[in-house]
Amino acid sequence: MCLHSGVLVLAALADPLRREIVELLADGEVGAGDIAARFPVSRPAVSRHLRLLREAGLVVSVVDGQRRTYRLARAPLAELDAWLDRFRPLGGAATAAATTAATGPAGRLDALDTELHRGRHAHRGTTTPEESDDDRTTG
Repeated sequence: MCLHSGVLVLAALADPLRREIVELLADGEVGAGDIAARFPVSRPAVSRHLRLLREAGLVVSVVDGQRRTYRLARAPLAELDAWLDRFRPLGGAATAAATTAATGPAGRLDALDTELHRGRHAHRGTTTPEESDDDRTTG
């Protein structure tokens, strides 16, 4: 995977709305109006998201008269998946179970989001309630 195209794909998938569009297109072609109708943002905003996905190579648009339909381009996702293979844990029953639980690009992106969130907390020196132990003493 070319570093430039990989960065474009990751940047495009960083936005939750764009990930939802990719999920929607995983089931097949969808018209631009149908895509826009599913989201609580303006049509121009959805159009910008679709343009970014097109520029990243993740979607392909087809114009038929006045109707524009979009379909998922799976090749960049396959390339990203192959690149991510280098970073997956090796061996062990615990890691195999964790890998099985979070299969596919969406599961790995959710895991990446969790790790980024943890990193921000560690960088700030803060912890979430789940991360901290109750060390109060009773008197």
